[in-house]
Amino acid sequence: MKNISILGSTGSIGCNTLDIVALFPERFRVLGLSACENIERLEAQIRRFRPAMVSLNSVKAAHVLKERCGDLGVEILSGVEGLIRVSTLPEVDVVVSAIAGSAGLIPTLSAVMAGKTVALANKETMVMAGEIVTREAEKKGVRILPVDSEHSAIFQVMECGRREDLHKIILTASGGPFLNKSYEDRKRVTVEDALKHPNWNMGAKVTIDSATLMNKGLEVIEAKWLFDVSINQIEVLIHPQSIIHSMVEFRDGSVLSQMGIPDMRIPIAYALSYPERLDLVMQRLDLARTGMLTFENPDIKKFPCLSYAYDAMKTGGSMPAVMNSSNEVAVAAFLHGRIGFLDIERIVGDTMSGHTVKGVNNIEDVLMADSWAREEAERLVGKN
Repeated sequence: MKNISILGSTGSIGCNTLDIVALFPERFRVLGLSACENIERLEAQIRRFRPAMVSLNSVKAAHVLKERCGDLGVEILSGVEGLIRVSTLPEVDVVVSAIAGSAGLIPTLSAVMAGKTVALANKETMVMAGEIVTREAEKKGVRILPVDSEHSAIFQVMECGRREDLHKIILTASGGPFLNKSYEDRKRVTVEDALKHPNWNMGAKVTIDSATLMNKGLEVIEAKWLFDVSINQIEVLIHPQSIIHSMVEFRDGSVLSQMGIPDMRIPIAYALSYPERLDLVMQRLDLARTGMLTFENPDIKKFPCLSYAYDAMKTGGSMPAVMNSSNEVAVAAFLHGRIGFLDIERIVGDTMSGHTVKGVNNIEDVLMADSWAREEAERLVGKN
C-alpha cells in the first residue's frame, strides 16, 4: 500500500490520479489533498477518499470547507504553509505534484527535502529551479518520476537502454490548435478558440501554453534537468496525432519511442506504480485504425515561445524563471480578456529582453526573479 498526497487534486491531473486510486484501492491510499478554490469538487473528493489533511489557497475558502466537512474529522489548512504540510506528511510515500504554475515550486521542493518520492506534473518547478531541486533530490536520495506524457515516455525508453549510450532526446508536440493558422488568423484568436486543444483534455493554463508552444519550451527545460542532458541534446518535433509521446536516439542510431493513446492516466499510473505496471482497463492503441503518423520541424518564427525557452536555458541564471513567470502573467491576462493571443509572446519576449540576468544559488534568488518578472510583465500588460 502506497500512501499519497496530491497537490492540485481538483485539476485535470489530480482528478485523473484519483481515478487511478479508485481503480486500485488495495494499492493506494490518499492521505493529503490540496486545491486552489474549487470547494465543491474538493469536498466530494474528501467524502470519497477520506484524507487526513487538505489545504486550500485562501483562509476564507478553508473556513467554508471546514463548515461543510465538520462531520469528517479532516484537518483543513490554507496557504503556502498548508501546501507544505500536505506535501510533507510523515506517512506519505508519494507526492503527486500537479499544481499549475509556479505555485507548485515551494511544496514540491518541500516534498523532496522531506525525502518523498515525487510524481512530477508541475514542469514549472524544474523550469524555475531545476538545478536546486535536482541537487536536493540527489542529496536526499529521492526519485522524481515524470508524469508529463513526454517525459514519462523518455523515462520509459531509458529503462530499455544505458544512460551513457544516449545521443539525444526527441520531444514530440501536437502543435496545438493553431499549427496551420496564418498570422492574421492568430491575431483574431479568442480564448474559446485557444482552449480547444485537438488531442488532450487539460487545464486552461497548460492548454494556452500548448497553443503558443510555450508548453513544449517548458518541457525542453524540464527534460534537461530530469535526464541530465545538455540543451543541445534536446530536439522538438511536431507530431499532430499525439500517438508517439517522445523518443530517444542512442549513439548507434537506434531510435526508441513510447506510444499510446493520448490519455494522461497511463503516465500517471506508471509513476504511481513504478517499477510495476497496472492492468488498466481502457481503450488500447489500434495502429491500423490510427493511420498515418506524421512529423515536421517546429516553425520558431511562427511560434517564438519555443525559441525563448532554448534561449533562456542557454543564458541560464535567473532567465528561465523570468521567462516562466512572465508567461504566467501574460497567459492569465489573455484568459481574462486583457490582451490578445499574440500579445502573450510579445510580453514574454519583452520581459526577457529587459532582464538583467543574476545568478541563482538558492530558492530566494528564484523567488526574487519571479517577483521582478511578474511586476514587469504586469506593467507591459497595462500598456497594451
